[in-house]
Amino acid sequence: WERDNGVMEAVLPYWTKGEVVRGFGRGSKQLGIPTANFPQSTVDQAPSCLDAGVYYGWASVDGGAVYKMVMSLGWNPQYQNEKKSMETHILYEFPDDFYGSELAICVAGYVRKEAKFGSLDELITAIRSDIQVAKEKLEFSDMQQLAAKLGDFARTSK
Repeated sequence: WERDNGVMEAVLPYWTKGEVVRGFGRGSKQLGIPTANFPQSTVDQAPSCLDAGVYYGWASVDGGAVYKMVMSLGWNPQYQNEKKSMETHILYEFPDDFYGSELAICVAGYVRKEAKFGSLDELITAIRSDIQVAKEKLEFSDMQQLAAKLGDFARTSK
């Protein structure tokens, strides 16, 4: 995806928030990469022009600190999900689970299409690469400005 892609570019950055709900339990248990999951109602509100894939941006839990994140939006072909999901991996190690908390995110850019991999190890390698891309892209000044705006968005009422 190039930055001049008009359709997706028109809706990015995309801002949303919702309660953190239990997912399938695969992120932490199988992959060692914990994710915060949105309820289906939040997923269903995402613009349809956002392709299924991996995105990067910013996240805040309960209006607190803003952290870098990567997010999977789609059906997770590795697991053949029947429902679309939004699974956010925040690049910060929280001491405890935060189910029931409010997660606010700013989806700032696109990394790649979702894909089915030959093994879980290949999937983990791809996710680690996605994380590296996110870390690098989010260092640019325009992305840093979005982090500040997310803090304000996270603290506003639902």
